[in-house]
Amino acid sequence: MNVQQSFTGDAGGVLYLVATPIGNLDDITVRSLSTLREADVIACEDTRQTRKLLAHFQIEKRTVSYHEHNKEASGAGLLQWLAEGKKIALVSDAGLPAISDPGADLVKAAVAAGFAVVPVPGANAALTALIASGLPTERFVFCGFLPRDKKPRLAELQRVKKYQETLLFYEAPHRILKTLEAMREVLGDRQAVLARELTKRYEEFVRGTLTELIDWLEAGEIRGEFCIVVHGCDEADETCGTEPDAAWWQEMTLAEHVDHYLGQGMTMKEAMKQTAQERGLSKRDVYNEYHRQI
Repeated sequence: MNVQQSFTGDAGGVLYLVATPIGNLDDITVRSLSTLREADVIACEDTRQTRKLLAHFQIEKRTVSYHEHNKEASGAGLLQWLAEGKKIALVSDAGLPAISDPGADLVKAAVAAGFAVVPVPGANAALTALIASGLPTERFVFCGFLPRDKKPRLAELQRVKKYQETLLFYEAPHRILKTLEAMREVLGDRQAVLARELTKRYEEFVRGTLTELIDWLEAGEIRGEFCIVVHGCDEADETCGTEPDAAWWQEMTLAEHVDHYLGQGMTMKEAMKQTAQERGLSKRDVYNEYHRQI
C-alpha cells in the first residue's frame, strides 16, 4: 500500500509530471511554468523540442533526455537524483507525459521506490479531440496507438468492437489510411472524426463515416499527427460487432477477389476499391499485389 500526500510530505525528491502545449504555446498553465522554473532538472522526450519551449518562456534549466530508446539507463539516473532529494520535471513533446509515452515506466519505478509523483495537468490531444467531435462524451475509452502489424491491429479492434463507449485513438500520417480501413473492416462503417493540428492555426476536424474519412484522405495530402474519435457500438444495431459479411472471399487469392467484382461489371478501379475495403488494405497495396499475381 502506498499513501502519498503530495503537499505535506518532507523535502525529498519529487517527480513532477508537467503538461506542455499540444500546439498553441498560450495553452501552457501558470503552474506548469512555475514548476519548470523551480525544478532541478527537466527530463524530456526530445531535448531540442523542449528547449524551444523553454526558450520561448525564457526558462534556463538543465535538460536530460528520457525516451523509449534510453529509458532504462536514463531512468536509473533520474531515480538516483530523486534519491538525492532533487525535483525532476518530466515532460513529453506535447501534452501529458506518461500517456502513450515511456514516462509511464518512470512513474511506475518512482512510485515503487517511494518517491512522490505529482501531476501538473494541462492539455491532452485525445480529450481535446473528443470534446469537439460531436460524438458522445459521457463514456469513452482511450486506445492509444493500434499495433503496426495487420494481424495484431485487427485483433485489438476485435477486442474493442463491442464497446459502447466512444473510442479514442492516436495515429501517425503514414499509417492513418490502413488504420481507418482496418476500423471499417472490423467495426463497420461507423461515424467517426479525424482531428489534426489541434490548437494550431490549421486545426481541422473531419466528421463523417469511416468510408467518408477514407475517401477524404485519399483525395488530399496526408499530413500531421491524427486523433481518431470513433462512435461506440450502438446496442440498438444488431449488426454492431458482428463478423464481417465478406468471409466468402477468404479462400480466394487477392487477384481472384478483384476478378470476382470485375465479373459483376465493376470497373477495375471500383473492383480494387471494394477488395481493399473488405481486406483492410490500401488501394495501392491491392493494385501492386493484383499485378504481381496475374
